[in-house]
Amino acid sequence: VLSDQTHEDRVRLVMREDAGKGITKTRDFFETDGMITNQPGIVLATFYADCVPLFFLDPVNKAIGLTHAGWRGTVKKIASKTITAMQKEFGSDPAEILVGIGPSICSNCYEVGEDVASEFQSIFHNEEELCQVLSKQDQGKYKLNLWEANRLILQSVGVPLKHITTTDLCTACNHEILFSHRASGGKRGNLGAFLGINPEE
Repeated sequence: VLSDQTHEDRVRLVMREDAGKGITKTRDFFETDGMITNQPGIVLATFYADCVPLFFLDPVNKAIGLTHAGWRGTVKKIASKTITAMQKEFGSDPAEILVGIGPSICSNCYEVGEDVASEFQSIFHNEEELCQVLSKQDQGKYKLNLWEANRLILQSVGVPLKHITTTDLCTACNHEILFSHRASGGKRGNLGAFLGINPEE
């Protein structure tokens, strides 16, 4: 099942009847950057070129989630909304969920202006946390750390830090092998992220 990413914060429950949508069948859902399922054999598919892939696993209730988090989705807290959706649909406990933060742009390569910085200043009120997310540069520019922003958002809803793993692999730093929108000036393809539950033996 392929997402319909528009940098929003909508998370969809995917069931068996959704199999193939966006790939071999017409998609009947839109503006969906996150998906969750507990159906074995269903593969969730999302795509990226600097934004953050977030992989969610509830090993207790055997459920998964896959979410696309660009700066807009991150500031709208799509990471915590994915957790909330898993709680509602599967009875997931945030303390038991494992999260992987996949290859995406690092803070050294991601410079933003005051407009984007102000969005993050509006959700991170703790000065120490804000300093982990934003680093002020010259001429009203900031370095933005999406990895840290998503880590803090996940921790705020009860995901333990020890359950959050980051690849620390930057798409822009490694644009020879990974597609990067920024490094290529928009002349790029997409990276795919896939997550599924093995069918029962």
